[in-house]
Amino acid sequence: MRHIISLLMENEAGALSRVAGLFSARGYNIESLSVAPTEDPTLSRMTLVTVGSDEVIEQVTKQLNKLIEVVKIVDLSDGNHIERELMLVKVHAVGPERAEIKRLAEIFRGSIIDVTDKSYTIELTGTSAKLDAFLEAIDSSAVLETVRTGASGIGRGEWILKV
Repeated sequence: MRHIISLLMENEAGALSRVAGLFSARGYNIESLSVAPTEDPTLSRMTLVTVGSDEVIEQVTKQLNKLIEVVKIVDLSDGNHIERELMLVKVHAVGPERAEIKRLAEIFRGSIIDVTDKSYTIELTGTSAKLDAFLEAIDSSAVLETVRTGASGIGRGEWILKV
């Protein structure tokens, strides 16, 4: 099962390396990882996506809690949450296919952020499934390059991750 784990950690050098090392030492894979400072400059919020059984995720959570830098941890998949991912995709767009690609971008509520005579660069945000659906809808031979951030998530309503 896919899990989105969000944690608050001290904003210091080496903290990210220790979290990644914990996963690699145990043979667990991180599908995506993002880290940035929070509203408190002494803390960073890390969001990572991994796949595993409930037992594996429980072990990961316990191991993460043992790290000195980790202040608080929550598995967002355990409750109602909002998740988004950003994707930039550069596509080959010449002739009549330019209009079709523009129409698809609009349908998926994407923005064309760069235009050349032979390509469009499109920015899309949404769930991973939405971004995957866009890539399936477009002719795969037209895709020149894809960059994805990985999922970021936040609890819905009053559910917050705070010290």
